[in-house]
Amino acid sequence: MKKVNIAIVGATGMVGRTFLKVLEERNFPINNLYLFASKRSAGSKLEFNGSEYIIEELNEDSFKSEIDIALFSAGGDISKKFAPIAKENGVIVVDNSSAWRMDKAVPLIVPEVNPEDVQWNNGIISNPNCSTIQAVLPLKVLNDVFKIKRIVYSTYQAVSGSGVGGIMDLENGIEGISNKKYPHQIAYNCIPHIDVFMDNGYTKEEMKMIEETKKILNDSKLRITATTVRVPVRHGHSISINLEFEKDFDLTEVYSVLENTDGIIVQDDVENNVYPMPINIEGTNEVYVGRIRRDFSVDNGINIWVVADNIRKGAATNTVQIAELLINKI
Repeated sequence: MKKVNIAIVGATGMVGRTFLKVLEERNFPINNLYLFASKRSAGSKLEFNGSEYIIEELNEDSFKSEIDIALFSAGGDISKKFAPIAKENGVIVVDNSSAWRMDKAVPLIVPEVNPEDVQWNNGIISNPNCSTIQAVLPLKVLNDVFKIKRIVYSTYQAVSGSGVGGIMDLENGIEGISNKKYPHQIAYNCIPHIDVFMDNGYTKEEMKMIEETKKILNDSKLRITATTVRVPVRHGHSISINLEFEKDFDLTEVYSVLENTDGIIVQDDVENNVYPMPINIEGTNEVYVGRIRRDFSVDNGINIWVVADNIRKGAATNTVQIAELLINKI
């Protein structure tokens, strides 16, 4: 397999460090590796594949080296400024922020769902929101077979989705120390407020899930609503998804469709209390589905429970998988 030159922007962050783990685990064919972060981190070192790499300060000249692919996870402002600079230098950017997700000129990709969209990138590819990623894996295959009419999302999102600050608020709150990241104590609590509130009463996180799902599934008319909630869990987002299909279905066929989809693991044995839980999936790259059952309140309705590691499949792993799609196109 062809070896490529890879850069990581935001290398010292939670997702940046996980990029390195996933690249190593998947034996990504790297020729040269470049690590970029803020001035504060410049000069420090990170280990990859048994070697130490010096972190460089990110600046306008960072992409003048022969970099093929840059994995960004340093926030939207950094992406808005530096992704175009990288692109101008012939680098393909795979960005983990929300900066480019709804840009019509930028593909929004989950490799198991819409890998073909990598073909029309013009230098920037966007990684979807963590919750959207894990949701669209089962939704894509179910939509192909039964045609989805309406989606109701209710999320239970881990504090690691807010970075180190979220984890610190949880740990400090357990010790009785006041919160700094969240508007309310997260320890022993649930906060129905992720990101800022919009004029329509939804939060930005909720609108991300709605609009990103439509873009990835290529259906602007799909009816979707969402409520996103921060819960006192360190890692792993959970989503209750209520679906209404246009076609009738048999539950055995639903199970068969999900069980035969790459990237999905079905855990559904309620007699033995088996169902996906975030405490069991930390550090994994798959999407777990359980509590599969009919919704008897509507025609052709179904409920599913979807869990995934938000730092892995919800960020780092999905980004690396996108980079894998690009290897033979460089």
